[in-house]
Amino acid sequence: MQLNRHINMFGADLQQRYGEKIHKLTLHGGFSCPNRDGTVGRGGCTFCNVASFSDEAQQHQSIAEQLARQAKKANRASRYLAYFQAYTSTYAEICLLRDMYQQALSQADIVGICVGTRPDCVSEPVLDLLSDYCHQGYEVWLELGLQSANDKTLKKINRGHDFACYQATTLAARQRGIKVCTHLIAGLPGESLNDNLETVARVVETGADGLKLHPLHIVTGSTMAKAWQAERLTALGLEEYVQRAGEMIRYTPVDIIYHRISATARRPTLLAPLWCENRWLAMNAIEKYLIKMGNQGSALGQSFIPCGVMAE
Repeated sequence: MQLNRHINMFGADLQQRYGEKIHKLTLHGGFSCPNRDGTVGRGGCTFCNVASFSDEAQQHQSIAEQLARQAKKANRASRYLAYFQAYTSTYAEICLLRDMYQQALSQADIVGICVGTRPDCVSEPVLDLLSDYCHQGYEVWLELGLQSANDKTLKKINRGHDFACYQATTLAARQRGIKVCTHLIAGLPGESLNDNLETVARVVETGADGLKLHPLHIVTGSTMAKAWQAERLTALGLEEYVQRAGEMIRYTPVDIIYHRISATARRPTLLAPLWCENRWLAMNAIEKYLIKMGNQGSALGQSFIPCGVMAE
């Protein structure tokens, strides 16, 4: 599989810029979420069960211990990005965030940080802190969970913010030189391929440096799980997800970096779609789709040049 020949992939971009493989090491900072504790809402997003993407036991280890543990698993790299992934990783007092981020950046093999959060939880002091790391020469990515640009969908999934909030945060971050990676979900209830393409268009118009695509996962402990068990909700089949993801990629400008084009989960946490247990199924199928239909940017009339290939 050679996705980087068809998509501007994050791994290939990092390797070209740093001259070696750079791996992400996921961290749990023990953060909460304002959409669970009542600050914004209760119950969280209807699709959410954080156990599907984070190790709860991890939060009891120090940042240094977590990085050392994760680095042992990434034996093909010697330098890393520290990825604050679980829950809302800017949802704390700025002094605590500064201490936690600095613990990660103080490790000799760390080249930067990625911070996963919500658009409504990125204050001016947080942006100033991340901007300062940019000025120090670190690789800094602010990863914003948007999921959809459709306000009706955002309300339906109990997201707790609207698209305008995402726009304001993205513009404020990019004005400070902070790179923004936007998370999108294909397969949200009521959304079609055209809705997904409209989301991509609005995100691109706002300005984004990276994208992450995920199929909707129906997981235990989520509100959607109850609807799925009552047969009021269905999950995307592999073929339909491949078409949606493939078209979203084809309508993405070639300069935007894809950090991920699918995602995995495991039973018993994962209820549907079960093809998401195999991380390669969707990626291999998307590569074949793009070979047939055209590379990233092709629907916009753009020519994609893989990393390391000189334009004629």
